[in-house]
Amino acid sequence: MSFRGLGTPASLTVLLVVAICAALSLGAVPLAPKELIAVLSGDGDALHRTVLLQLRLPRVLQAASIGGLLALTGALSQGMFRNPLADPSLIGVTGGASLGGALILALGIGAGLSGDIYVSLGAFVGGLLATWLVYQIARTAQGTSVSTLLLAGVAITALAGALVNVLEMSIDNSTLRRVALWRLGSLAGANYQTLMIASTALGILVMASMPLRNVLNALLLGEAEAGHLGYRSGTSKALLTALIAAGMGVSVALAGAIAFVGLVVPHMVRLYSGPEHHALLPRCTLLGALVLVLADLLSRILLAPGEIPLGIVTALLGVPYFLVLLRRYQARLVFS
Repeated sequence: MSFRGLGTPASLTVLLVVAICAALSLGAVPLAPKELIAVLSGDGDALHRTVLLQLRLPRVLQAASIGGLLALTGALSQGMFRNPLADPSLIGVTGGASLGGALILALGIGAGLSGDIYVSLGAFVGGLLATWLVYQIARTAQGTSVSTLLLAGVAITALAGALVNVLEMSIDNSTLRRVALWRLGSLAGANYQTLMIASTALGILVMASMPLRNVLNALLLGEAEAGHLGYRSGTSKALLTALIAAGMGVSVALAGAIAFVGLVVPHMVRLYSGPEHHALLPRCTLLGALVLVLADLLSRILLAPGEIPLGIVTALLGVPYFLVLLRRYQARLVFS
């Protein structure tokens, strides 16, 4: 089967199911296939039931949901900015979410609460507020400038990062470690409640973004051309910004800042499906889920029984690929 054949939605779904089964089986307590089947059928050892049903199953499924969110928001960002090197964090949502979560941790609100719900809520609200501020800065009577939106996002992200650094200088070492680990990204706190939030957010984002595929295709030609084709680019950009902010806000709230998935996965899909968004968006969602399930598996088994923060694993995997993309993009500019 060719690489293009492996990239069909059906093939990606099969690969995702295989990756989920592997992630459920492997770890500090390995589960053989027969033990996995026994637990899923309602039987099995008590320890195996606890490991699989209470720890691994919600974590692996949440990894798939978060990966789908990151990749889909990445594809939407690159389509809106008309820039293949754009990242969903460019509109300030990741910086705002990091500041919101870090502020809750620094203030000690809800300390010891199961699932760190206040941290997640603070991150989600911080991400939305940062994106709202960026959009208000970029909005004018003539419309919303994509370049201004991008520059405002960079500025707000830098400001949020500076404020997080100020917080880190004013807290004790124990809280500082919690903030640092949370910002690096992890799915260790996954449970069925957070899984429900992540999967619901992914379902809503998928349903809301699919009708925008024609708009995104038109925006590839330019905003003026999209207007001539009958699309209201201002309304479309506002809706896309809201969807990206919501998707990234949920992702950072539940798993911390996970780098490069939203940037790299759309490029991987474009290698075999092209830039057309009817094919791009569903494939990005499935491949993003697959990539993050595998990355989370690596984070659990490489230093087992310890764990590597998920953001470090995705950065180690994503940075080399991103550098290759930069070289290809630079060569295209030179020879075009």
